[in-house]
This record gives sequence, C-alpha cells and structure tokens, in this order.
Amino acid sequence: MPGAFAFPPSQSKARTLVPVHVLHDAPLAPLTTFRLGGPARRLVTATSDAEVIAAVGEADAAGEPLLIVGGGSNLVIGDKGFDGTVLRIATRGFELDGTRLELAAGEVWSDAVTRTVDARLAGIECLAGIPGSAGATPIQNVGAYGQDVSATITEVVAYDRVGRQVVTLTGEQCDFSYRHSLFKKRPDAYVVLRVRFALEDAGGLSAPIAYEQTARALGVGMGERVPLAHARETVLRLRASKGMVLDPEDHDTWSAGSFFTNPILTNEEFAAFAGRVAERLGPEAQAPAFPAGDGLTKTSAAWLIDKAGFTKGYGAGPARISTKHTLALTNRGAATTEDLLGLAREVVTGVHAAFGVTLVNEPVTVGVEI
Repeated sequence: MPGAFAFPPSQSKARTLVPVHVLHDAPLAPLTTFRLGGPARRLVTATSDAEVIAAVGEADAAGEPLLIVGGGSNLVIGDKGFDGTVLRIATRGFELDGTRLELAAGEVWSDAVTRTVDARLAGIECLAGIPGSAGATPIQNVGAYGQDVSATITEVVAYDRVGRQVVTLTGEQCDFSYRHSLFKKRPDAYVVLRVRFALEDAGGLSAPIAYEQTARALGVGMGERVPLAHARETVLRLRASKGMVLDPEDHDTWSAGSFFTNPILTNEEFAAFAGRVAERLGPEAQAPAFPAGDGLTKTSAAWLIDKAGFTKGYGAGPARISTKHTLALTNRGAATTEDLLGLAREVVTGVHAAFGVTLVNEPVTVGVEI
C-alpha cells in the first residue's frame, strides 16, 4: 500500500495555504498548447501543495466536476469548455540532493531538464524540449529518443482523493508501461504533487544512447555516451525539425506533439497487418517493427499515417497535419476543437481502412471523443 507522507517542518512555510486565485467563466484555450477549448465555469490557480489539496478537497466535497491542468500540453478540451472547476497547478520547487531530484508538479519540465544537465546529471537529458509540467510526466510515462521517465522516477508524492491523504507511491506502485501508468488508469484517484528521480553522475556524460535516430545525429553507436549538453542540444534540434519545440510564431507547434501512440500488436495482429502492407504497398514493403514484450510488436503511427495518404501538411481547413511531422495535428490559428477532432477522425478511419490498425489518441480529451 502507498505510504502516508508528511512534509518536513522545514518545508511547511513554503507550502502554507494562502488564498488561491479564482476566476469565473475563464478561457481555457490559452492554457493549452493547442490553444483550443471553451471556458471553465471556475478556474483555480494553486501555487502550493496545500492550495492544491484544499482546492481538490473543496471540489470533491461539493461533488463538483474537477479537471487538473498543468502545462496543458496533452489536453484536447471541447469547444463548450468545462462545466466545473479547473485546477491549474502552478507550484514550484526544484531540489537536488546529490543525484536525487525532487520536482514540484508545477515545475516547467523543459526547464528542469536543462537544470539537471547544467548540474552534470544524466537520465532525462533526451527528454529536453518536451512541453508541459513535471507533474504530468509520471501520468503519461513521458518518453522520447530512447528515454522514459519511468526509468528514473523513484517516487511520486500524490494526494489520494479516495483516502483523503497525501501518499508516496514507489516507481513500482506507479505501474508504468508504454505511455501509461496507474495515474492514467485511475484519473480521478490521485493528484500528483511531487515527483522524485534518481539520476546518474557519469562525469558529465549522458546516459547510454538508446535511440537510433539520436545516435545517428550524434555520430556515435548505440549504447555510447556523449557530453550531456551535446545530447540535450541534439535532441532539441531533432525536436525543432519536427515542430515539437514550442514556438508561438510557428503554427506547427500549436499541437500536443505526437497525437497518436505507436500501436502495439500481438503476433497474430502484426501478421495480418504485414499482409495488408504487402497488399497495399507491394511485397517488398516492410513496416517499422520493434520488440514490445513477449509476443508483442510495436510499429510506427507516423509511418501508418503517411502511408495511408495523410502526408505532412495534409488538410484544407484550419486544423491540419503538421508540415514537419505526420504524427502532429495542428491548429493553424483559427481552428476549433471540432475542426481538430474532424481531422483526427479522418486519420483514424483512413489508417484503419488501409492497414486494419486502429490508432489511439495520446492527448486526454475533455468533454469530447475522437
């Protein structure tokens, strides 16, 4: 069972409850990287753990629908908005003790990665440039370029909404899997407050490079180490080339990053899929395939989308596929959530018709369905 957790007295002053910032009929689009979605009936901004707990407790006691927002990088909110309380977590806290790192849920993730690189600690350097907050990383088991946060997370401090207490869950209790966790499985059970990591002091070098594209860009072999700053900068360049680093002037970044997860297929499903690939693209065509556990194979959602005919820039309306990466759906500046959903549904339908594989959206949808 998760262990109860109490903040040390030395930390109590920084987390003392003060009046939170409350707005009514508040726009939510500016809080998301898509810049889409209608208003919240009530928006509460909390800057301490105590404020977060109080706001959650108040909503739960009143039977009020509650939506938790961090960096807004993984949200698709309906055009009608949210008829309840939206809690924006804006807590701050970056604490290093040797190779042990603790982040408050509201910390900007990309900034935290930069600070660990500056501290010459390895383990999350290839997650540079990912938008959003630290508290969202265990929920989604955020990963990219050969690293997943589950490899370095040791504990998550969360508010248990059922038990009405603060608990500490070990990495094992978080039940991490590909882009999934206990928190995603039970979205109404916990609110992440703090995340703890075990990083590595490798003398200023990165963790072993574990992604082929990163290795090629770095000019090294798989499993080799490189200077931390070089790894981070290379990943940022790769992400920027795909429109995956936020830039308010670049509509390719008005997205949630990867909109679909890479499908994981059983052996039987993959054999049927391979047959569809050969039928559509010719007997020599081979889809990307990566081991994903006993009897499972992961393939590429981006490849599926492209080969089904949805190429970069696809779309005639205000929501289109990114001009830099087929896996990102984007708001070209005047889109509505329904425009975005229409495009997403078209892609899902087209990929299934072409290859018999059903894509699953990665962002969380609020008040809408794909």
